[in-house]
Amino acid sequence: METLVPAAPVWVKQRRDAAAKHFAAVGFPNTRLEDWRFTNVSPIAEANWPLAQGGFSQAAALTAAVSIPGAVRLVIVNGRFAAGLSDLSTLPKGLRIASLRDGARDATDGIETHLGKVFSIATHPFAALNTSFLDDGVAIMATKGAIVETPVHIVVVTGGETPVVAHPRVLIVAGENSQVRVAQTFIGSPDTAYFNNAVIEVVVGPSALVQLYTDQRESDQAFHVANIQAHVEAKGVFESHAFSTGARIMRHDIGIGLKGEGADCTMNGVYLADGERLMDTHTSLDHAMPHCTSHEIYKGILAGKGRAVFNGRIIVQLDAQKTDAKQTNRALLLSDEATINSNPQLEIFADDVKCTHGAAVGQLDEEAMFYLQARGLNRDAARDMLLHAFAGEVIQGLKIPALREQIEGNFFARLREDTRAGV
Repeated sequence: METLVPAAPVWVKQRRDAAAKHFAAVGFPNTRLEDWRFTNVSPIAEANWPLAQGGFSQAAALTAAVSIPGAVRLVIVNGRFAAGLSDLSTLPKGLRIASLRDGARDATDGIETHLGKVFSIATHPFAALNTSFLDDGVAIMATKGAIVETPVHIVVVTGGETPVVAHPRVLIVAGENSQVRVAQTFIGSPDTAYFNNAVIEVVVGPSALVQLYTDQRESDQAFHVANIQAHVEAKGVFESHAFSTGARIMRHDIGIGLKGEGADCTMNGVYLADGERLMDTHTSLDHAMPHCTSHEIYKGILAGKGRAVFNGRIIVQLDAQKTDAKQTNRALLLSDEATINSNPQLEIFADDVKCTHGAAVGQLDEEAMFYLQARGLNRDAARDMLLHAFAGEVIQGLKIPALREQIEGNFFARLREDTRAGV
């Protein structure tokens, strides 16, 4: 294990050491575990991944290509906050930004209280691995009552000339009655193998709003594991919108705890699994208090020998009366060799609830294709129109126009490029 930068405060060292001890005991997950039975991570576990040290020559150009005009830009290169590539010149009132390394050592408000406390390392082995290397990243804090109109854009860049591993870390804390929008874009050295192991923790205070947009477009040879965990307090609102087109193997864990009465959550996503790519999404919604609502839509498009896993779990605790939870998972298979394992789960312990879930896997509607072709479209154009409609329901939920245009352009460019052979 590489030596980390010294002089971290005692509490950081304690959390790092506890996580390292746990990971050493349990190791990488394997397919004998229920949550990992369809995802073999041996290509990650058996490879040699030196810890990334510093930046690399392509980082600046890669970052510039995905910038959002007018946003507060934060750049993390190989797990470390890159002040020189970031732009904090127009920091809005009520928004605090700190690198985790500096903030932790300066005892910045909220970091010690929440960092490493929003999830349990016992149930998230890759997050435990990330925490064992806890050193840097970014903290975003909206103060009480702050309505932050300017979006925050985090660009996470990973890679170099040789294979490396990075453990980027982000903490978002929204104070009572505050509002903040955060987008994160994951990119890396093109056509390069690397392992990006990210953790994002979110704390949504009473009556606060956090919108989180995730755009995963890693190298096709990369391995991407990301864990988003959020706690939502009374009448708080948390939205997660995830879009994925990259990585050889992607594992995305999203866990939301509705911890206060009247909390609300939206969890949407769309992914493209082509070639021999594996896209694995595990979501968990814990309705712990009464009068909470959740709405979830996940959609996948699979071509070639692409594989996908969707495991969506909703838990309604004994005291969570008047819960309203809806979950939908749909997938389109564009080739005979594409596969998906879908497993929606409802665990209900309260008796006065409205909960629904559904999963549908199918192919493009040939009657709709015929209808469009009869009106002058060729087969490719007809197919593209139907796929736009299928994915567009989720993409249109993006409330940052520049980001929506960027994600939509990338998604459908990849779709046109990569799925034609799989139709």
